[in-house]
Parts: sequence; C-alpha cells; structure tokens
Amino acid sequence: MSHYYTNDPTLDHDVKTFDVDIKGVSLRFYTDRGVFSKDGLDFGTRFLLESIELNSDVSSIIDMGCGYGPVAIYLAKKYPNVSIEGYDINERALDLARKNAHLNQVDSLHFEAAFLFERVQNKVDVILTNPPIRAGKATIFKLYEDAYQYLYPGGMLFVVIQKKQGAPSTVEKLKTLFDSVELIDRNKGYWVLLAKKSKID
Repeated sequence: MSHYYTNDPTLDHDVKTFDVDIKGVSLRFYTDRGVFSKDGLDFGTRFLLESIELNSDVSSIIDMGCGYGPVAIYLAKKYPNVSIEGYDINERALDLARKNAHLNQVDSLHFEAAFLFERVQNKVDVILTNPPIRAGKATIFKLYEDAYQYLYPGGMLFVVIQKKQGAPSTVEKLKTLFDSVELIDRNKGYWVLLAKKSKID
C-alpha cells in the first residue's frame, strides 16, 4: 500500500483543484492521488496557520513535510519578504507544491525532496510541521531533534498534532530539547505547540 509519506511514482494520477481562504488569504491548490489531504485542506494544517502570528524579525522559515505546499505558500503570501523552504520525501507532492507556488504567484519558494533535514543547508528562525504520524514515533522524534539543531538561538518550532495521535508524548519530547514548550491553541482534539530554543546557544 502506498502512503503519502513515501515516494510512489507508479500511482495513477487524479489531479484536482480546490480553493481555500485562510484568514483573508485566498489560495488555490492542485492535488493528486498519493499526497496528504488530496481532497482539500486538512483541519490540522488550517488550524496551525490560523493559530500563529510571526514577529517582524523572522527572516527564514522551513516547512518540514510540506506536501503540496499549503503552509509554505500561505506564509509566502502573508510574509513576502521572508525566505521559505519546503521539504518532503514525496516527489509527487513536491511537483504539485512547485506548481501551486506558481499558481499562487509566490515563485520564490524553494521546495526540495529530502528525508527530514538531510538536505537542509542553513539554520532558520522558524520551523513549522504537521508531522507524518503514520511514519512512526521514531521518525517524528528525529524530526524534533533535527529541528532543534537547525534553529538559530531564539528560534521557534510550531507543531500541530492530535491529542489522540501523540500530542502529550510530543510535549514531553520537546521539553527534553527546547528551553520552553507551550500549548498555544487547541480545537477538536488538535493541539498547536510552540517550542522555543534558548537565545543562548
């Protein structure tokens, strides 16, 4: 069976489009079979984006597990002067992300195929993730560990995760890595967490 967190080029295509408005930002996306949330923006991703506001001093962002690009593209529209990179293991999702960036007129976005942070070159101010729960706890916890390493001092990691799919254990893991961890919002069983790295590295 194929999963959205794997790369399966043999899947038949079933390209669709949908429109969405997030906090006054209107976007359109292509989706396809074999990518996460192909029928529309998932609740967790929307909730994450509706729950966060970034400071004006943020200049670089990573969207880890970017899928077809909704997080990176929304942020690029809202914060046009910020450098944003998206990474995913799913090549089909990345092809869609690049098309969606062009469709939504944010061609400066950089999307790259990678397992977690293996291709990341530089540290950033902010990392966001809606982690691929079905990839397993070991992969998710490695994502958190690597995220800490690729944040500047004072950097922030935002995570959206369902309580029933491991939010409490995520909080405990993040507390072993980050200077502070807080629950900034919750709704319908989803938690949005903010982990902050100490300003002294």
